[in-house]
Amino acid sequence: MSIWRNINPTGAIGDFVAVWRGAGKLRWRFMLAAIAVSATLFSLIVREEERIEPRPPEITYITSWRADRSEAEILASNAANRRRQKQLAIEQAQRDLEVKNIYKAIGRASGMDVEAIDRQAKAEAAASAAAAAKNASIKHP
Repeated sequence: MSIWRNINPTGAIGDFVAVWRGAGKLRWRFMLAAIAVSATLFSLIVREEERIEPRPPEITYITSWRADRSEAEILASNAANRRRQKQLAIEQAQRDLEVKNIYKAIGRASGMDVEAIDRQAKAEAAASAAAAAKNASIKHP
């Protein structure tokens, strides 16, 4: 038994012609809209591509210290790190002071009263610190 024996395209064509004739004046617009939507969908489907899953990354673990360090070695490295941090803080404070002096020199050169500005900034910082201390004492009696 053949499947083609039960299919009759003349009935489908006749139905299409009957619907086309009864569709009215807007049938061309609807047909163009249907073609545009279909073409867009098919173009999106055709552009889809499947890629293989990427290889997992190669992980390199960072090992800064030996696993068998003694307590004395750990304490010595911590002390060395504290000394290094203190030295960096001292160097940063020196750089900050140099920058402050440069700004003061620029202010003096432009005719500003840098000493009055400095006094005002110190007074504001002291007031801010006092307010912060007061708020801290209020929150934690």
